[in-house]
Amino acid sequence: MKRITIDRFDGIYAICEDKDKAFFAIELSELPKGAKSGDVLLITDEGTLEIDVEETERRRQRVLEKQKKVLGL
Repeated sequence: MKRITIDRFDGIYAICEDKDKAFFAIELSELPKGAKSGDVLLITDEGTLEIDVEETERRRQRVLEKQKKVLGL
């Protein structure tokens, strides 16, 4: 399985980035319901997209910790 992250939305596309910093445009209709910017998506062997809830939350927590450190909170 491959992981990509939703970087942003642009019109009818979600602009996603992989671990090699390559970008992909995926139509919004192809995304799992409720997907939002920052979500980590798994591309299954069958080619379907699923939100990797655990990895998404892990990354969000890491960003929050970095923000607190920078802001001195």
